Order: sequence, then C-alpha cells, then structure tokens
Amino acid sequence: MALEPGPRRSMSPESSGRNTPTIRQWRNQLGADDVAPRDKHYRKYASGVERALALFDTALEEWADYISFLSRLLKALQARQSNNTAIPSKALVAKRLSQCLNPSLPSGVHQKAIEVYDYIFSVIGENGLSKDLPLYLSGLAPTLSFASLAVRTRFLDLLEKYLLRVDPLALRPAIKSVIMTLLPGLEDDTSEDFDRTLTLVESFKSVIRSPNSESLTEKHSSGDDFFWQCFFLAAITSGSRRPGALAYLIRNLPPLGHPLNTEPASNEGKHTGTDNLTAALADMVTSPEPGLLLRCFAAGLADEQLLIQRGFLDLLVSNLPLHSTVLQKRVKSDDLELLFRAAAGVVIRRDMSLNRRLWAWFLGPEQPQQDQDGPESPTSPSDNHHAYLASKTSYFEQYSLQTLIDALLSMIKNSSNSDAAEIAKPYRICLSLMDRWEIGGLVVPELFLPLIVNVRDFKSRAKEKAAFNEVLRSASVFFDGVESGLIYGELVGLMAQAIGPGSMLTSERVDKLALIQFVMTHFNIREEEMITFHAPLAALSGLAMVEDVSDRTEKPQSSDNGKAQIIAQALDIVSSLIDLVPERAFSAKSQQKPDASTNTSIFVSMSNRELLKKIRHFYVSDQGNLEAGSIPISAPEMGKLLIQKACSLVCNSFTSADPLIDVSTRCRLLAHLTSKISPGNVLDTERLLSSMHTQLANLTVPFSSLDSVLSLATQLYYSDLLTTDSLSDLVDPLVRHAWDFLSPAEPKYHVEAVRCLWQLQTALTISNRDIEASIAKLMLENDVTGTFAVRSADPGRTFGLLWSHTLQDHSSHSDRRAPKTPLGEPKLPHRLSGMDYYEVMLTRPLFLMLDALLDERTQLFVAVKLWLNNVVGIEKLFFVFVTKFSELRFLRTLSKTVNSTISTAATTFSSEDELDLGLYYIRTLSNVLRLAPDALWGVLATKTLEGVGQNLSEITGSEGEISLQTFFIHVCLRCIAGNKLPEDNALQLRMTQLHRSALTLLHQILLNPYAAELSSLRIEVPLIDRLTQSLELPDPYIQVLLLDVVFASLKLRDAAQTEMPSSPTGEKRALSYPSGSLPRSSASVEHLAEFSAPPPSLLKCIQLGLSSPNSRTVLDSWVGFLVESLPLYSMTIFQVLIPLVGTLCGQIGQTFEALQRMFSQKGGRSSGGSAPESTLISFLNALEQVLAKAHDQLLIEESRMPVVKNPDHPQGFFGNMVSGVFNSDAPQSRSATANDRLTVLLAFQDAVRMCFKIWSWGQGRDVTHLDPDSASSFKYTSLRMRNRSRRLLEHVFAAEALECLETVIDIWRSGLDGPGVAEQSEEVFNLLPALDGSRPRHTVPAIFNAIYSRTNPSALDPSRKSTMTVSLQDTDLVIFLVDYAQSLEDDAMDEIWQDCMVFLKDLLGNPFPHRQTLPSLLEFAAILGTKVDNTNFGEQRKMRRELGDLFLRLLTALFTTRPASFTDTLSNTHPDAETKGQTPSERAEDVVGILSRIVPNLPKILVESDRVLTAAQAISTNLIGPSIRSKSFPDTITKTTLDLLQELTRLPSNQKTWKKDVGDAFNDARYFTSSAALVQSSWLLLLRQWTVTDKDRVTEILSRISSPATAGIVFGVGATSARLEADRKTQLNLRRIATLILACEVDTFVSDLQPILERIVDLLAATATSSPSSTTRADIYMVLRALVLRTSTIHLAPVWPIVNTELHMAISSVAAPDSSPSSDTYSNMSVLHACKLLDVLIAAAPDDFQLHEWLFITDTIDAIYRSATYQPVALADELSEELGNAATSSALPTESAAMIASGGSGQRRPLLGPGGINDELAVDRRDDLIVKILRPFFGQLSIYAYESTYAMGALDVESCVLSLLKDLFDDKSIVKAL
Repeated sequence: MALEPGPRRSMSPESSGRNTPTIRQWRNQLGADDVAPRDKHYRKYASGVERALALFDTALEEWADYISFLSRLLKALQARQSNNTAIPSKALVAKRLSQCLNPSLPSGVHQKAIEVYDYIFSVIGENGLSKDLPLYLSGLAPTLSFASLAVRTRFLDLLEKYLLRVDPLALRPAIKSVIMTLLPGLEDDTSEDFDRTLTLVESFKSVIRSPNSESLTEKHSSGDDFFWQCFFLAAITSGSRRPGALAYLIRNLPPLGHPLNTEPASNEGKHTGTDNLTAALADMVTSPEPGLLLRCFAAGLADEQLLIQRGFLDLLVSNLPLHSTVLQKRVKSDDLELLFRAAAGVVIRRDMSLNRRLWAWFLGPEQPQQDQDGPESPTSPSDNHHAYLASKTSYFEQYSLQTLIDALLSMIKNSSNSDAAEIAKPYRICLSLMDRWEIGGLVVPELFLPLIVNVRDFKSRAKEKAAFNEVLRSASVFFDGVESGLIYGELVGLMAQAIGPGSMLTSERVDKLALIQFVMTHFNIREEEMITFHAPLAALSGLAMVEDVSDRTEKPQSSDNGKAQIIAQALDIVSSLIDLVPERAFSAKSQQKPDASTNTSIFVSMSNRELLKKIRHFYVSDQGNLEAGSIPISAPEMGKLLIQKACSLVCNSFTSADPLIDVSTRCRLLAHLTSKISPGNVLDTERLLSSMHTQLANLTVPFSSLDSVLSLATQLYYSDLLTTDSLSDLVDPLVRHAWDFLSPAEPKYHVEAVRCLWQLQTALTISNRDIEASIAKLMLENDVTGTFAVRSADPGRTFGLLWSHTLQDHSSHSDRRAPKTPLGEPKLPHRLSGMDYYEVMLTRPLFLMLDALLDERTQLFVAVKLWLNNVVGIEKLFFVFVTKFSELRFLRTLSKTVNSTISTAATTFSSEDELDLGLYYIRTLSNVLRLAPDALWGVLATKTLEGVGQNLSEITGSEGEISLQTFFIHVCLRCIAGNKLPEDNALQLRMTQLHRSALTLLHQILLNPYAAELSSLRIEVPLIDRLTQSLELPDPYIQVLLLDVVFASLKLRDAAQTEMPSSPTGEKRALSYPSGSLPRSSASVEHLAEFSAPPPSLLKCIQLGLSSPNSRTVLDSWVGFLVESLPLYSMTIFQVLIPLVGTLCGQIGQTFEALQRMFSQKGGRSSGGSAPESTLISFLNALEQVLAKAHDQLLIEESRMPVVKNPDHPQGFFGNMVSGVFNSDAPQSRSATANDRLTVLLAFQDAVRMCFKIWSWGQGRDVTHLDPDSASSFKYTSLRMRNRSRRLLEHVFAAEALECLETVIDIWRSGLDGPGVAEQSEEVFNLLPALDGSRPRHTVPAIFNAIYSRTNPSALDPSRKSTMTVSLQDTDLVIFLVDYAQSLEDDAMDEIWQDCMVFLKDLLGNPFPHRQTLPSLLEFAAILGTKVDNTNFGEQRKMRRELGDLFLRLLTALFTTRPASFTDTLSNTHPDAETKGQTPSERAEDVVGILSRIVPNLPKILVESDRVLTAAQAISTNLIGPSIRSKSFPDTITKTTLDLLQELTRLPSNQKTWKKDVGDAFNDARYFTSSAALVQSSWLLLLRQWTVTDKDRVTEILSRISSPATAGIVFGVGATSARLEADRKTQLNLRRIATLILACEVDTFVSDLQPILERIVDLLAATATSSPSSTTRADIYMVLRALVLRTSTIHLAPVWPIVNTELHMAISSVAAPDSSPSSDTYSNMSVLHACKLLDVLIAAAPDDFQLHEWLFITDTIDAIYRSATYQPVALADELSEELGNAATSSALPTESAAMIASGGSGQRRPLLGPGGINDELAVDRRDDLIVKILRPFFGQLSIYAYESTYAMGALDVESCVLSLLKDLFDDKSIVKAL
C-alpha cells in the first residue's frame, strides 16, 4: 500500500542552467530526500524510521493503532544521533502525519501527531523548517477546523514556537494558506483561544512585513499591504472560513472614511494630518489591487448566513462609508458597481436589521449636532428635521445615486440570459428600495423603463410561459408600488419621444409605442387616481401630440406610411386610455384641488405646445404628484379639451387628402368621448357636419371612412347632438357610397355595407323612408326611357346583393363572430333586423327592378332574370306581392260569392277601383313566374300564409292557412270576376288588360307546357359560330339569347327518343345530384337519348365560353347550356371529359386565386367587372354535372361487362388467398372500360385537389394575411365557398370513396415535404370528419382496402381493389392511418372497432407482405387500445382481451418477419430525428421510436400486468438485447433507444429485464466508445436508476480491480500481453466507477469513499513493469475528478494527502529526463490528466484544497503584481520557468486562454478545454505535449486562477462534467490488447 514505489530524483535536469539552485533544490523537497550521510549510524537510524513507517500499511485497523504507530515513529526518530538533523524519508513521514490528522480520527491521535510534528520541527530547526515548509504545512493546515480544545492549544503552541520563526521569504508564498489555517479559530469570539489566535494572526502579519515598513498606527504598518491582499483573497474564496474573516475585519480593518467637511476651515492643519493617515491606511489595504477589498465585501454581503451579511454591512457603515476616498477615487467604477449590486441584494431577504444598516450606508453618517437656541424660534425643530432629511438626500445623490443606478442597470442587463428567478431579482430589489423614499424616490424613476423593457424582452425569449409569469408577478408587484404620477409620466414621455420631432427611426418610434401597449396590457393601470386623473391627462397629451405633428406635416410630401402608422398606433393607445376612464372622472366633484384661477377659455386658446409644456412640467418637476404639485387642468376642463382635440382630429381627417389617415379610430374615439363626457357647447357640430359632407362629397371614399361617418353621425344623433334634419341631409351621400360598396365586382365589404344601411335606418326609425327613396333614386339615375330604352344591369346586380344580405341579416346574431374592437363601443339602441323589416327599405326598389322584366331589350332584364334563378328568400318576394294585393280595395270589396270559381253573377268594376295598380302587380308577378326557375313552383306550393288577417280573408274567403299559389289563384279569380263590361271605353280597356294578365298568370300557375319542332333546319352550326363570336363583344347578355337558341336547335336535331338502360346494381354508387341543379326533363335526366354526334366546334365553343372573361356575368347561362348539352355527348363523354375538366379546373383555380388576392389586399378596389364568388360557384356546379354524367356513363359500361365470379367466392371482409386463384384467370377484355375508368378517376382526382384547396381557404396560416376590415364579408364568402366545395367532395366520395380518399392521402403526403407540415395535416384531418361520406366507419375500411391493394392484392375482393392511379406506398397509407386514428374522437371507436379487429386478424394470418408496415400497424393497435380505454361501449373486458392478444401477436410478428436486418439497420436510420421532420417511410422504419411511444401506454393496452411484462420482455429480448450484443455496439444505441429503455424502466415489475440490459451494456468493453453527448443526455439518467436500485454496484466493480503485481512472467510477448490485458480491464473498471459517480447525485458514494481510496492507493503503487502497470494513472485521475465534482468538501479530507503527493510527482515528471523511472511511470496521458485534475481542483476550489493550493500555483497577489525579487515557488510557476528556459519558444500568446476563460460566461471553468487551451491535440510525443499544452497551461494557470477568483463566478459544473465524460469515453486512451 506504500505510495513510494522507488527512490525519487530531482525533476530538473542538472544542466538546466538555473541561476537559483537553492530555491529549486528547496522546492524539490516535496518529492525527494536530501543526500543521506554515508554513516552506519545514520543507516541504522533511517532503517528504524522505515520500519516504523511500514507499520502504517499493515497494522492500522483501529484508532489505537494510529497512536501506536505514531509512538513507534516518534521513538524511531528519537534514536538519532545528536549531531544529525536530517529526517529520513521525510516526504513519506510528512504524508503519514497528514493522514493521521484526518478529521474522522479521535483527538488523541491528533495530539500524538502534533507531538511528532513538534519533535521533527525541533530537530530540523528554523532553517530546515523554512526549507521543508511545503512538506509539513499542508498536513497541519486543516487542523483548527476540526481540532478539540486540547489539540487547539498544542497546535497554536506549535505555530508560535516554530512557524513564526520561519524565514519570511519562505513564509510569503504560504501566507494565504496560513491565514486560512487560523481563521477557524476566530469564528467564536467567546472561546478561550480567540485572543491567542487573533494575536497569532497579527504576529504572522508582522513576520512577513517588509523591513522598510513605517508604522502607521499601533496595529498597522505601511508594509502590511501584502497581508491584506492575501487576507481578502482568503475571505473571497473560502465561504466556510468567512465568519473568522469577519471577526478579524471587525477588530483590525482600519476606518477608511473621513469626517464630512461641515466645520469651518480653521482646523485645516488638524484635518490634514488625519487625512494623511487615512490615505496611508487606505493605500495599505488597497495596494496593489483595490478591487480585492470590494470583492471581499461583495462576497460577505452575498453570503447565505444572515449574521455574516449583517456584520459586513456594519463594517461598510463604520469603516467604508460611501464618501471615503477609496470608493470615490481609488476603485474602478465596475468594481464599485459590483459592491453596490451585492449590497442592494441583501434587501431581498426582507430583514429589517439588514435594511436598516443598508439605509445607513446609503444615506451617510449622522451629522454632528449644532448648538440650537430653542426658545428663539418655535419652528426650529421642524426646520431641523427638514434640514436633516435634505442632508441625507443630498448625501445619497452625491455619493450613491448614480452608482446604484448603474449597478442595477448592469444587473438587469446581465440577467437577460439567466433563469426567471435571476431576472426577477432586480424587481424585488427595487420594490424593497421603495421602502425608503429618499432612496426609492430617486432610483425608481431612472430604472422604471429599463425594468419594463426587460420584462417585455424576456417574454419574447422565454421558452416556457410559467417562467414569464414568474417574472411578470415580480414585475407587477414592483409596478404596483410605483407612484401613479411616475408611471403615467413615463408613458407620456414615451409617447412624446415616439410622436414628437427628432431624427429617431420609425422602427424605434413604433417600439416605444409598443412598449406603452405592453404596459397597458400586462400591468395594473386602473387604480382610482390613475383612471380619474392620469389616464385622461395622458390621453389629452396624446391627442395634443398627434394634432401638433399633423400641423407640422401638412405638406403633401410628408404623408409617408411610417408616420401614419405611428399616429394610428398612438390613437389606439389614447383610445385604450379613454376606455379606462369612468364618466365620473370628468365631473366637477372629481377635482381634488380646484384651482380658481383656471379658465376654460385660456386652455381653448392655448397652443398644443404650450399645453404639452404645462403637462410636462407637472410630470417632470412635480413628478405627477397630486398632493405636492398643483393640478395643471381641472377635470371638467380636461373633458372639454379632450372633446375639442378629438373633434379637431376628426374634422381634419375628413377634410384631409391623405389616404393613410386612419379615420375610423378617430371617429370611434370621438364617439366614445361623447358617451362619457357631456360635450355641452364645446363640440363644434357645424364644423363636424361640414367636414362630413366634405368627406362624402368625394367620388370614392374608403369603407372605413364611410363606416366612421355613419357610426359617428348616428351616435351624435342618439346623444341629441345632431337634429333629425341634419341626419337626413347625410342619408343621400351615405346611401350612395354604401351602394358603391355593394358592387358585385367587390365582395369585400358587402355584409358591412348592408349593416351600415340598417344602422342608419334604425336611427331614422321605420316610419322614415329616406333610405328607400335614395336607393330608388340610385336605381333610376342612369336610365334612358323612350323607344330606345337603356337600363344598365349594374343597379339590378347591386340590389340583388342588398336583398340577399338583408334577408340574411339578423341583428341578434350578426356580430357574433365579428372581431372585437379595441375600444369599448358606446351603448346604442338595438339595430333593426333586415330579415324582419326588409319591406321598409326594399319594397319600392324591388318593383323598380322587376319593371325591367317588361322590356327584354335592356341589360337589366337579363340581370333580373338571372337574379330570380338564384334569389335568396324567394318567398319574401311573394310576401311583398301579398302585401300589395291586400292593400287593393277592389279585391276586397267584390262579392263574397267569388271564391274558387267564376261567378255567373254580373260584377262590374268602377272607375274608383285601383285597376292600374292591380294590372301592374299582376303583370309584374306574371313576368316573375315566366322567368323564375322550376324551384319556384315548389315554393308557391309549400309556403303558407300564417295568421291570415281581415284583408286577406276578404280576398280568399277563408281565415285558415293557405299556400301562396292558392292565394294568387284567388287573386286571379277576383280579377277576372268582372265579367260585365263597363260603358266607359277607357275603363273597358283597363279591365280587358287586367283580364288578360290575370288569365296569363293563372295559365302559368296551372300548366307546364312542352313543345319542340323545327328540327330539320339544322341551324346549330352557324349559331355556334355566332355564339363564339359573341364572346368578343362588350355586351355579355347577348350570349344568353344565343345560348337559348343554340340549345333549342341542338335539342331538335333528333326527334327519336330512346330510353336509358336501367342503372346496374353493382358495388359502385351513382354520383347523386343536388336538388334543383339539373332540369328534370325526361329527355335529359331520366332517359338518355341516342343523339348523333354534335358538331366538333361545340366543345371548343363551350371551352371558350367558360374561359372568356366576357362571359362571367352570364356564366350561369353557360353552365346551364353545358349541363343541358351533356346528353348529346353520351357516346363520346370520355373523349371530351379531360378537356372539359381541365378547362373547368383551370378557371376554378384562376377565379379562386383572384378571390384570395382580393381579401388579402389592404385598401384598394378591384378593377374587374366580374363577381368572383358567384363565378366560382357556377364553375363548381358545372364540374359536378360533368363528373356526374361521366360517372353514370362509366357505370352503364361496367354493368354491360361480364364478371367471372366463383360461386364459392368468400364473403369475408377481405376474402382469402383462394380468391386470387380465380381472379388471376379472369378474361382480359376490359381494357377499353379500364381506360374509361382511368379517365374518370383522373378527373375525380383533379376535382378533389381543387375542392380541397378551396375548402382549406382561410384556415391556419391564411388567417394572418386577411384584411381585418372585411372580416365579416370574408367569413360569409369563405363559408359559401367551403360549403359548396364540401358538397362536391361529398358527392365524389359517395361515387368513388377509395380513389378520392387516396387522393386526399396524396395531398397529405405531398404536404409533408413542404413548409407548414402541421397545418397541412391538420386541414386534411379536419376535412374528413366534415364530409358525410367519410365518417370513420367508411374511411377506415377504405384505408384497409388501399393497404391490401399494395401489399397483398390477391387476398382482396376485386370490387375493393384500388386502381393504383395515385402513387402511394403502403408505408404512406399506414402512417396516414396512424395519424388519422390519433385524430379521431374516442367515441368513434364504436364505429370502427369490428372492422379493425377483422383487419388485424386477417393481417396476422399472413403478416409477411406487411413486414414493412408492421411497426406502424403496431402503433395503430396501440392507439386503438389507448382510445378504447377512455370509452365504455360494448363488452369492455372481452374487447380489451381481444386487442391485447392481437397486440402481442403483432409484436411477435414484427420481430419474426424482420429478425436479420432488424438491429443492423438501426444505426443507418435516423431514429433521433423528430417525427414531424420524417417522411412516412422513415417513420415506418423507426421501430425504436414507435416502441418508445407505445411503451408508456402498455398498461392501458394490455391491462393485465403479466401481459405488460411479456411485451416488455419481448422488446428487451428482440430489440434492446440484440442492439447491445450487436457487432456495431454502441453505434446501435441511439437516443431513441435509450428513451425506449427509459420508458421500460417505468413499467411496474419490470426491474429484472431492464437492469440486465443496462448492466450488459455498461459492462461491455465497447461501452466507452459511446458519444459523450449521448451519455450525458440519456445514459447517465439510466445509470442513476440502475445504481440507486443496488447500492453495491461500486463495491462489485472495485472487487474486479486487482492490485499491481510483479510476479509471474517478466519477459517476452506473454508478459506484455498479460500486462496490457490487465491494464485494459483496470482502465475500464476505473472508468465505470467514474461514470457511476457522475451519474448519481452529490454524496451518493460517501459510504464507498474509503474502499475507493484504498483501491486507488493500491494502484498508485504500480510501476511501468507491474501488472496492471502505471498506465492506469490517467484513469485514476479521472476517478478523482469525478469525486471532486460529486462529493461535498467535508467528506474529501482523506483525499488531500494522496492528491497532493500524487499531483506533485506526476507534474514534476514533466522535467525528468527521458527513460528515467519517473518519465516511465508517468506517460504523456497520465501527465495530461494530472494537469486536468489540478485544473478542476483550482476551478472548483474546495475549501480544504485551498490550504494546499499554494503548493501548485501562486495564490497570492504575487500572481499578478510580482515584485522585483520574485522567484517562482509554486510547482506550476517553477515548471513554467523551467520549460520556458529548456524548451523552444512557444508561438502561443501567454495570456490569451486566461483572458478568454475568465472573461467569458461569468462562470468558473477549467483552463484546459473549451474556451481555454485546446486539450484535444495529439500528444504522442512528450515534446509536443509540452509545447502545445503544458507550457501555456503552466504559464497561465496562476494568472487564470487569480482572474477567476477576481471575477467571483460560480463553478460551471456542467462543462466540467462534459469535459470529464469526453475523456472517459475517449477510446483512443484505452490500452489495446496485442
């Protein structure tokens, strides 16, 4: 067990050329003995000492054995000759003594060890102790931290007797260690050793004091600067010894402040002496580095113990006041900020004792009391108090304020990348600072905005909402503590910066306004004082700023988009502020301090700049304090000014020519103000009305302006600010502009425009017909009457839209989905519903429109005719006629006998009857019925008149419910009842006309005529040519007439009618027709005529007609023509199908894109003349009819083909393999029909893709590109489009479900390759539930058919096979099935359960064809199990058992069908990729990823625990185990594999399985070739669980490590092979121990620490020729690094003697000559890892190691500020000098790595590694190792350690762990066997 395998030699070569052999020889004594005298007495003496030392390795079992050992050692040492002062084997003696001072041993052992130390020191004397101080001090140093009282006394005696006499030059490098040695004795100032220890510290200070020092005070001298610098370093680095440091500072730190200069200058001489002393003392504690003093205080103020913080605060107040020269002049500003940050941080503890001391430091010392003559002035006490407060505040402002602000600002800046708790810290500090108004009142105004900006910035960076909420809570508490005046003053200031003049960029201005909005959204700005005073004042400021900037930029060229955006954003803020203000805020009673001198006229005449200046003075000078300052504006005046400014802004916006002005916001603002403030005579209504008329006088206005004018006018009218006459004057221009927005070419604002009209009608009441008159005027405006009458179609089309939207307008639901306005709208009367009151507005315009039916020459005639074919609410149109007929008196006054038949009684009309009106109404109705569609007759027959009144009952003769057509028959009968001609000729003519019209109407109602002849003329060819030519003409309505003629001529070509064959009864369902979409004539629907082929030019003409933009307005006529012409192509439908579908889909695409662009654009109006929404629906209708016709013809052809079917054909879900035998021999005569089917299916696919594109409009990402002003119209339009495309999809799905579903799956598949994967797949999965024909019970079996068609088509019934026209793989289908099943509701399992079970059972009958998709099918089965667990349908127990059986069989099939390539392909796939980024084939191959998602749900799927265990064992046996035993291990283990293994560990009762897998992998020799990143992210967690379940893991590994041995074969290949094998095993086991230590929590292996150390000591005895050899040293150092990182300092005491000795020997070997025993023992890798161990120890800085740190680096101020006589003493520095002289010069910069590592992230990191010196270089040769790594490492280590201490950063444990893992899992450093 001995640590000294052989004699040591000097580390420096003899010819190194050193000029300081004494120092070098002294330093080497840590590793070697002096030259022994050649004397037999000495040899006998040395032999006795060695025998005594040998007892340590063999006889120590109990503590008494230690005392016995020490007694024998003391006796052996006492056997020396009197003239001999040498100690044999002194390094080993020192090591054993330090091991006997172990804290775990009793005090008796400690006393005996100190007794031996005492004797050794007495023998070697002062010179010997000075020479061997590094040997002995490192063992003695920790003693006081654990010593008993008796030991303390002896220990202090030892120090006083010997160490105080050591040479000061020898003591200087160790002074920090000496200070830390003594500090534990100062922790308790009541102990009996306190004064003695304190005196001893002072004595050491005197010993190292420079000889030429001057005494300053009794305790201090000018040469004490080095001691103080080392003392501060000790206090900074050692937290456990900080109480002792505080006790010493309280008693010995000199006062560094000076009295405040408050006395006259008569005592200047006296003050000069005091100042000189203070300056000298300050120079003593701050030279050469003043930052250490401040860092000492910062470390103390950040201590966890309250008493330590309190003590350091007391020291600040008493010894280091803020006005001291040290803080004001000597230290750097950054260092002072560091101190302030630490001091301010104490307020977080919310402890009054700490806060009170901090306030005292910030506000300065107490002033000396002046003699006061009290009786002279009764007010003097109050004056003195105010003077006292003023002095405190001025002191804080002068000395503390700016630095405290800078410190907190830097804290805010530095916390930006920290966690939520650290970011919240500045808010908590500021909240506490506000407890003292002298401090908070000055600090908070400067920090308010940076703090708020920090919250907003963190919101954009925060990865989790919870983290932002935590920060927001702290910020809100701080915000609530800030004065209202300050908050609103900052908001007003931000608004002024954003809106006011200056060169600020637009983006910066927008950002400042966005910050205001952030504050208003996330913080409480609704306190009473805020909403009653500050909010209206801030709103007034905003309005004044906007008006001011508008006045400054009235020139046209200044209206840029950026300025408009800023003003619009500012007005939104003002609107939000006004929304906060209650109505009571503007009353006179709300004025808190009325100012009698305030006059409204003064403010009205005041300019905006003067007003803003007054408000700014209130917020800046008076800080917005209502109590301290005078209120600038009273509440009533503020309200009036708001009204005035808002009115001015509205008027300017109405009269301005700038198109970028946001009128709507300004109008809403004014309307809202008038609802809260009584405007009185302040509102300039005349100017407002004038500006409205000016705005409306423009030819075109934006819709927002129209809406704003109308809303504002109605609001003012309701508020009695406008008269009825004034509002009526606005009706005509308002209606005119609303009429423009109802243009069919611009559907963007249709819904909004109609609502505006009804809003205006509501204000005018239903008795007012001004709007109706204006509409009628507009409809007749451009008409030309007479012989050549001209009536444009545009008014009719516009009225059609008005009618349609009015009848769909229901005021209670119209705004349900409308976007909420940011401003609370004023309460208005309930708007009239267009659905209920349509007659008020539309009656007269309706009849004006229907009048066009009298003259077929006009365009309006064609427009009205088309409108009647598509009119919404046709019954409402007839109700208008009913109303008008009921008003005709002559219909009600005829004889009651006139009922349903014509009476024979003579009835005469008189001249007083309204015959002209009756004739007009009947002719109009006749025209309607003549031109209306077939569906109208159904309306007349089904719609009834409920609640018949007296007028109607007088006409019908009945009081019950009657239908419309019955009523009209009654009217007709009444009209023709006048069967007696009057004598008046004029009256006769009127009556005759009435009779004719009534008979015509009656004839139309009763009959449905058919007629067709003239078929022999064959005029269709020239007519088709003429129709083609008409497409070029500007008037599209001539096309309608031509279309009618062309179709009539085509229909009459063939007179013979043939009956269509009956529809076949097959598997395919016919594509159903929508009701009313096709004519129900016998020739075109029920029967197919055998027509001869139409002219070839017909198809081309149809295509041109559908494509021409001139045919858009009459497109319905073209579609109707196409539909009626389809029977002509019954024999050639498949030849024309593709051209027709291509034309239709192309036009649908173009029209849809135009519609999309229209709703996405802002502002501008479309220049086109077509209505895209109706055009699109017309094209969809045409497409549906073409597809229906083609599919019907296909079914007819297929029904005629013979089907060969075996009578024994199986009738199961899929059939079985036998069916394939019969199907394979089927006749191959269906090629023509198959081609026809392919043609139809291709057309179906195009239709499905186009309909899906339309259906998904406005979903997902599209929403962000829409114009919010037209939201309602967009929702109306998109809903129509979606519904129409959905209906078409339903029909094609009903006809060809499988092919259409495959097309949808292909859409989903193609979406995976592009952006927006989630949105695309979500839209597909939203579509399927929306279709009636694709319920899960239909869709899931269709997916099964598609899968079987690709994997095993012979097992599928022919009628269920896919035609494979869509290029899909089976993996695509199965992945879609998985995602689709995941998207289903749990209740849908009831529909698909049986089908799924049959499918899975059938599949398991022959799983081989499905081997590629089995993993995904297993996931599908798991989804079924998870979802059915949430339901309760059916026999749950039986179903769950059945699914469990299938799942286990699938799992078995999965591992059975792919055993060979299963584990081999794992490393070639990408299982660690996210599922969203994988293709379906990659997902299907990702077996491990699928299983890792399934395993957590195994208990739900399999229910029974034994089944769960069976599945887990199967996964382990077939997947995890082979992966571990694979030849490619560990490449076969990926993160996903480890995730799967992690999930397996969470399954109950599965410990045995996963423990074996983890154990097998961990004990595999190849394990340490794994990736370090993978180990850190996944393996460590698994190893932690594996270790926690068995505490003997480390013990078992230790037992595998054998001690070094030299017996056996010594020479030859066999010896080398055996040694290499032993080295390899030992290395692997040591790395396993280190890995387990890193994997577990801190102090997990404390109980195993002693066995680990014993085994390490054994291995350290290895030599280059032992087995195992010294090659394992690098791995030993790795274990020690792991222990340092994962063990508390208190448990590491036994480690330091071993570490100190071993580190010295390893690092010293660098300078040993080649082939020496030292260089053979310590290989390059061992030296490198020894340096890494030292690096980690210095970075981690355990408290006890700091006592030994000086042995390796210069840990005092000499590391940076080296004196002229400095000689390197620390090992690293001495080696740096040695290597620098002996080796070639290095090209590396000497301080680069230190600067990078110490100034980087703020955390302490090792110097070797990322950010420092690159340690990943090849170091096969010792020279390369020295040049590339060691020389820069040794040269910078001391500087780097000092800089790291100075930076006061915490250890970056994660980087240290990752660095160690990289070394552990570096297989290149593991010995390879021969």
